Amino acid sequence: MQRYFVSPEQLNENKVVISGEDARHISKVMRGKTGDKLIVSDGLSREALVEITDIEAGAVTAAVLEQLEMTHEPAFKVTVAQSLPKGDKMETVIQKCTEIGAVSFVPFISERTIVQYDAKKESKRLERWNKIAKEAAEQSHRNTVPEVAQPLGWKQLLSTFDRYDAVYFCYEKEEGLQLRDALRPFMQALPTDHAPGVLLLVGPEGGFTEEECRQAEEAGAASVGLGRRILRCETAGMVALACILYESGEMGGV
Repeated sequence: MQRYFVSPEQLNENKVVISGEDARHISKVMRGKTGDKLIVSDGLSREALVEITDIEAGAVTAAVLEQLEMTHEPAFKVTVAQSLPKGDKMETVIQKCTEIGAVSFVPFISERTIVQYDAKKESKRLERWNKIAKEAAEQSHRNTVPEVAQPLGWKQLLSTFDRYDAVYFCYEKEEGLQLRDALRPFMQALPTDHAPGVLLLVGPEGGFTEEECRQAEEAGAASVGLGRRILRCETAGMVALACILYESGEMGGV
């Protein structure tokens, strides 16, 4: 069943009014008609099964049939911090990691970032990234839409580490700690009623420098490897995120 996100003001106890691109998608692409059922969510605390009662130019009105439980979000709140990659790789990271279960994204600039940051163009890119997150969240039946933050500088990113329960820095070291070995003692020490916030750092095409690794560790991050193979920057975040959620029990792990 098709799912759409709306603002809290659009969804009340009895009805929802869907507007903008979503309304056009329902009427033009999905060929929606009166009586069709949809799922709508305000992305915060309310989700409902609704039935279309009226379709007009630019607006679709639907009656609320049933309030639904919001049970599709992972217990571990993982933020993926990705050093800006070339081309459209960031779009792939956002789309796929949203499907897997990331709760937010922080693009950042590190020493080996190749992309030239342009603040004038960044607002349009940020708007597109958030649109991709919304569409991926709808497709994968998420209850919330992950937020894509404004890109940060390296030092700005380091200053955010204390907001999280754990920070994992993807960096290959000979005889270094692997992600699973870092995760298990962390999970065993967690209170059972606590939903931990985790920050996952992934470098650009050329990876992180040794100095960046040192600085990240001094700021509180654990440097972790992701196995014996070298992963592309757009792949590493997906693999690490899936491993974290598996170990947390999200996919039948533990």
